[in-house]
Amino acid sequence: MGKNKAVLLDRDGTLIEDKNFAYKIEDFELLPGVIEGLKRLQRNFLLFIVTNQSGIGRGFYSENDFFRFNNHLIKVLEENQIRIEDTFYCPHIKEENCECRKPKIKFIKDIVEGWNIDIEKSWMIGDHPSDILFGINGGCKSVYMVTGHGKNHLQDLEAKGIKPTLVHSNFLEATKEIMGIEKK
Repeated sequence: MGKNKAVLLDRDGTLIEDKNFAYKIEDFELLPGVIEGLKRLQRNFLLFIVTNQSGIGRGFYSENDFFRFNNHLIKVLEENQIRIEDTFYCPHIKEENCECRKPKIKFIKDIVEGWNIDIEKSWMIGDHPSDILFGINGGCKSVYMVTGHGKNHLQDLEAKGIKPTLVHSNFLEATKEIMGIEKK
């Protein structure tokens, strides 16, 4: 049996509006095009959420708060016939220098091994330079979203020589381009 392909999705600023350490369900807001885009992607890819959640490490909210909020997202996606295979999250602050915080690739290794993924045929979609480095370091293609923090960090990509495969400001348009590339 062949290997699976995956799309690894940052959460805040990519799937949902980034409201700075969002953990309250009343702050939950999907970004435009996410439902339709994920429906397209899941035709060819397994979907995973990979998110840095330093708000836990900073004491802004608890892991239980994170799970409650993330489970709400998963439920909304399931109600729209979208399946997320799993959510991987790093609760640590950057200064802890842990192995699970993007751009380190512990979670890519876990996903590749656990779901028999062909990482070279897979994608990372995110709105932060660390998301793109995560994808590059892990061996997959990447989409930099100029949403969430993406608008603020566009110059950082160029200054640091980080080259995503694609750059988009609209999730649905990004997924259409990914699917077009897949057909080639």
